[in-house]
Amino acid sequence: QLQESGGGSVQAGGSLGLSCATSGFIFNACGMGWYRQPPGKERELVSIRHTNGTIIYGDDVKGRFTISRDNTKNTLYLQMNSLKTEDTAVYYCARTPYTDPSNRGQGTQVTVSS
Repeated sequence: QLQESGGGSVQAGGSLGLSCATSGFIFNACGMGWYRQPPGKERELVSIRHTNGTIIYGDDVKGRFTISRDNTKNTLYLQMNSLKTEDTAVYYCARTPYTDPSNRGQGTQVTVSS
């Protein structure tokens, strides 16, 4: 199970931190990531962190977002800085395999206003 929290509304240039509490699987054995779905658009990659420590960021968030995980708390995080209006989306936490819909949380809304 994956449960996101921390979404909300913020003005452009602000920051938000998302958390994803997990249970029911071996957290430190899974790659974990964040995806988002902007209104009227397809779901897109935000960031993934492989079990070997490799991190990938989507081009649109590089340098602004930071993914991290705490294996002692089975929790994934996403720190979002310098937010832009185009970051408005529903943000989903996911684990490998990412293509399985059952491996995603319900999502949390992030709204960035100008």
